[in-house]
Amino acid sequence: MAKEKFETKLESAKKILQTLMNPDITLEESVKAYEKGMKELNESQKMLEDAQIKIQKIKTEQ
Repeated sequence: MAKEKFETKLESAKKILQTLMNPDITLEESVKAYEKGMKELNESQKMLEDAQIKIQKIKTEQ
């Protein structure tokens, strides 16, 4: 499976947040959405950290 883009993950997290803001959502649905949203955000954070490491490596090589 191809790695998702950072922007795609953020967009997914935004949609999940909108779902969580729906007052008609059940508790079970909200827990599942929260879990998925946190996974997306954690993966996005990891992508940012990896990019930062790459940038630092590039800077030190020059």
